Amino acid sequence: MQQRAVQQNRADMVKSVVIALTLLATGGQALAASAVNLDNEPRVIIVTEGGTKQEIAVGAGETIEFCSGGCFVTMPNGDREALTGGETLEISGGVGKIK
Repeated sequence: MQQRAVQQNRADMVKSVVIALTLLATGGQALAASAVNLDNEPRVIIVTEGGTKQEIAVGAGETIEFCSGGCFVTMPNGDREALTGGETLEISGGVGKIK
């Protein structure tokens, strides 16, 4: 009986660890930065993440997510900011502002 209880406790601990790791892994995705284009025309931002530079078009009225692990973003007007994730880049009049 006692051995069965120990096995059950181990199984419960393993389940708890798996659940905790899953929550940690998916929780990081919620920290992605987002860009909201309030303009009536598409805008392009340049995102440098992990040494890779990428141009991303943000359509008129569109909201996108990017930069889940920290990055630099160059806004449509040329301003550049470092992001850690979780920020919102609001584009209005071709100018980006971090919120």
